[in-house]
Amino acid sequence: MSMTVATRQVDGVTILDLSGRITLGEGSVTLRDSVRDLLAKGQKNILLNLSEIDYIDSSGIGELVSAFTAVKSAGGELKLLNLTKKVHDLLQITKLYTVFDVRDDEAHAISAFTN
Repeated sequence: MSMTVATRQVDGVTILDLSGRITLGEGSVTLRDSVRDLLAKGQKNILLNLSEIDYIDSSGIGELVSAFTAVKSAGGELKLLNLTKKVHDLLQITKLYTVFDVRDDEAHAISAFTN
């Protein structure tokens, strides 16, 4: 099952609604391309909605970190929204939960961006 991305704008924040799996190959490439396209268009406040992501492998974790780094380098912010239990546990185990700004409520996540 490949990953799909739906993009929407709310109050100057670009939300990527991701669904499927972020894995080596298509899933991580799709995520990378989506984030790079947004940065190329000057959209630097990015919220990744992971509520429909059911699996992330080590390559997917690497891609999340890479996206975070790319956005930060461009002077923007990347936040994670609605983690599933599996993804939450994975970020806890890898100690990345403290690196990412993780939110459970979309409205609060959007208001947390420094516009």
